[in-house]
Amino acid sequence: MEATAASGPIPFQLQFDKPFTFQIKIAEWNPEKDLLAMVTEDSKNGKLLRSIKSHNVAVVCLNWEEDTQLMRGDNNYTYEDRTMRFFPPAPRIPRMPGLGSGDTGLMDDPVDTFQDFSNSSHQRFNILCSGDKDGFICFSIFGIFPIGKINIHILAVSSPYLDNQATYQLQNASIQKFGFYVTQLRNCLLIGTVALQASSIEDLIEVVRASLSVMSKQWSDTMTTFHEKFDSLSSLIVDHGLESNSQDEFLSLLFGARTSPALHQFLVNSLGEVGLKRVSKAVDNAGKELHAIVHEHLQPAVEIIGFRIGELKGLSRWRARYQTIGLDEKLIDSATEKAGMLHVQLERFSRVLATVLYQFQNFFNWVAKCIKILLSDPTDQIQPPNSELVVIFLKFLRDHDRVGQLLEVNHTIDVDPDTKQRVEQLVMFGGFSDTKFLERTLANEFSQLEQCLKEAFLMPFTTISKKIHCEDLLPLYPLPSSPVASSLHGPTSIFYYKDNLDSTPHDLVDYICFRIPDESMDLTNCVGIIRGSTNTSSSIEDQREIVLLLNEANSTSESPGRSWMMMIQTSDLSFMPLSRLGPANLWKLHELKASALDLHIENGKVRCIPHRVTNPLAVSASRGVACVFSSRRHALVYILDEDEEETSDME
Repeated sequence: MEATAASGPIPFQLQFDKPFTFQIKIAEWNPEKDLLAMVTEDSKNGKLLRSIKSHNVAVVCLNWEEDTQLMRGDNNYTYEDRTMRFFPPAPRIPRMPGLGSGDTGLMDDPVDTFQDFSNSSHQRFNILCSGDKDGFICFSIFGIFPIGKINIHILAVSSPYLDNQATYQLQNASIQKFGFYVTQLRNCLLIGTVALQASSIEDLIEVVRASLSVMSKQWSDTMTTFHEKFDSLSSLIVDHGLESNSQDEFLSLLFGARTSPALHQFLVNSLGEVGLKRVSKAVDNAGKELHAIVHEHLQPAVEIIGFRIGELKGLSRWRARYQTIGLDEKLIDSATEKAGMLHVQLERFSRVLATVLYQFQNFFNWVAKCIKILLSDPTDQIQPPNSELVVIFLKFLRDHDRVGQLLEVNHTIDVDPDTKQRVEQLVMFGGFSDTKFLERTLANEFSQLEQCLKEAFLMPFTTISKKIHCEDLLPLYPLPSSPVASSLHGPTSIFYYKDNLDSTPHDLVDYICFRIPDESMDLTNCVGIIRGSTNTSSSIEDQREIVLLLNEANSTSESPGRSWMMMIQTSDLSFMPLSRLGPANLWKLHELKASALDLHIENGKVRCIPHRVTNPLAVSASRGVACVFSSRRHALVYILDEDEEETSDME
């Protein structure tokens, strides 16, 4: 199809023109058509909502697909998510202390993007497909939960050969574009049910991980401030030639002994009332921050994780259905126990934190009273300290950070023999089978839960990956064997339409639009359109439209020329049947060279763009908008079903 200029084209309406500072490589509308996902060369731009670690090399193409049927239909397969009945909205990731808005980089002001999926029990689920340069194609429901992976280099392709089926394997292949649609509603519902819970769990796991990180940093900074102030006493003891230590000096003062010159200098000059108030306020603020994170973020997340794992546990017991997609009951049982242990660890952390904070406050009150006495100031406004607790603090807490230990991964907690025995006895009454969980820290318990969930969610991924097969092969055009030809990239688009809302997945009609390289078939500016490559039915009378992005061929470096975005009706095109007999007659598009249609600007609705545009072109059919990217690094979004005066854009 060759495009030539003509007078009086009808322009599309320009919705907005936004400049950007980075190179766009891939752009795809999400199924709701309200978010344009882009892959850029500079990953520091934009806001990171999800990080999917499915690829080890660069991603070369993306594709969002939406299930074509609501998650309903046969009542035998209907699932209702009950989590929202019992819990408020899921907690968000806490902000790192000391940072203002905009300082947290890509994760600034994180939003709970999974909430839209959880608000209703019967949802359509979206699948994000991503392909990399090594030939791997990964599938993730909601763009979060990976459900499968294939490699085109080892994929067996079944295709008709004469009267039989032959199996082929691709050699020296690379991914340009891909698309798919779902044909088995039952398996879709089962996978979607598991993904609904698993995706939420992974969201909440991120909340727990970030909460523990924030708590650890907050408490570590506070303890550093405390020791910077109080460790100076050791230096003063050495300077005065004393053979005691800080603990002995404080205990001597507590028991009524004469204050040593080193301790007197420390309390009156080095620390003083101002320094003591500053340290006391720092510890108090850290305690409040940690309590707030536990009650507002960490505890709600752990509770909802336990509930959602319980939902998966109930599903895993339905072996006849859910074992077919890899939901393993034993692995889910192990994750359920780990979630319960994490909840117990969180309760212990809260009690230890409250005890330690009270011990610190009591110690600071005693030190403040001592400073007042040394300065001959009245002490009636200071709360009387508990001397026994001061002794406990000096012996067991001053140099042993119990709160910090619970936030470390590689630390073992000492448990007394009586407690160990009681935990072992509880196993007979349904207690945890792992009786050594109290020896682990809160951070260690979280790591073990994360590992259990990883193993449990890997089973559906592995099981479904083995069930993904390629059913047919349709060669499009040949390429000459040359290094230049191997690097050619033909823009390709794949999409599916239904005749009506009652259509089944088998009634979908697929369209494949692709640019045929000039070196392939001795044609210039040729675009191929294939309809129904996976469906032999051609009785659908559709009024579909195809959007083309065209650049002027006579442009130069001094005059880069203009571009055109053109929309044509598929009903104006004549489709011819293609027969596929196998390798003997592989490239059937040669048969269509004589029936090629010359396309002119006046054949369709056209928008003139006063500068050259580059790939990609992202079209949202349901919203009727298209996004293009210009060579001057602007993103332009056009409304395809509305017109405007062209002069506004040409200016």
